[in-house]
Amino acid sequence: MRSMTRYLTDPMWTKEETDQLFDLCERFDLRFVVIADRFPSSRTVEELKDRYYSVSRAILIARAPSSGDVAAHPLVKEPYNVSQEMERKRALSMVLSQTRQQERRDEEVLVEAKRIAESRIPPKVAEESQLVASNPGAEATERAIPGETVSPPNAQLPSMVTPTALPDNASTLASLRMLRVYLRTYALEQMVQAANASAGLRTIKRVEQTLQDLGVNLKPRVPTKAVCAEHLELRREILTWLNLQKQVQYKEAEGSSFRDGSYGETPGTPKDRTFVPDSINFGAERVGKKDQKRKAPGAPSAHKRPRKLKASDL
Repeated sequence: MRSMTRYLTDPMWTKEETDQLFDLCERFDLRFVVIADRFPSSRTVEELKDRYYSVSRAILIARAPSSGDVAAHPLVKEPYNVSQEMERKRALSMVLSQTRQQERRDEEVLVEAKRIAESRIPPKVAEESQLVASNPGAEATERAIPGETVSPPNAQLPSMVTPTALPDNASTLASLRMLRVYLRTYALEQMVQAANASAGLRTIKRVEQTLQDLGVNLKPRVPTKAVCAEHLELRREILTWLNLQKQVQYKEAEGSSFRDGSYGETPGTPKDRTFVPDSINFGAERVGKKDQKRKAPGAPSAHKRPRKLKASDL
């Protein structure tokens, strides 16, 4: 421990400040703008970067068996340069603060410089450059290693990068590795789309509404690796909860229909009714008419002919 402290000693930094710096770097995933905002003392972003990379380089060299083993490492091969970084930011601020007239003037100067450079090129070389510009894939094919396939620069990415063809997270990670360099927010969007591939649009909206009700942003403000993993896990748990809620509602509806006695019945079938043939109904009507005649003997019959009048009746 003492030997390691000897490599990390800096008169401008204390051990407590260095420990705080490394804790914030681990928490916020080397986002030095956020780290500078939360650092206890007033340190610039360049100072924080210089301290972090110098300590990392010293630890790497001290732990290596020999200096040749880490000579090709980026921290040793290309150390952080504070003055160059400050000059780069100063030049960038000058470019961003230019007016439209200055930008137009710079474009005219670049066009004139290009015209002068092309006028000095021999005709044969100019012809070759035009052929290469018209067929950009030819030069890449000539430089390709035998046995390997090279795609043109404007070729589209494979179809498995699209969210519709991503069945799970493993294929998503495989497609992201093909890009080599990508934003973590883009990777999170691809993982969310892969997790929601089996869910409907209404379920996805309910998941987003639940996140808003819980006070969680749909996109993390500080998308570190740990934050993105927790955000994705929370989405999975909400989706599982919604699916379980649907199953419970379905089972409750099924149980209530069984208790009401309507389970398994044909809709529209009348209850407690026996089928009586037409012949029986017809016979019952005739019997009813005979009973009616017997009960009222004095009543005139509707189908009986009127009696003829006799002389005595007059």
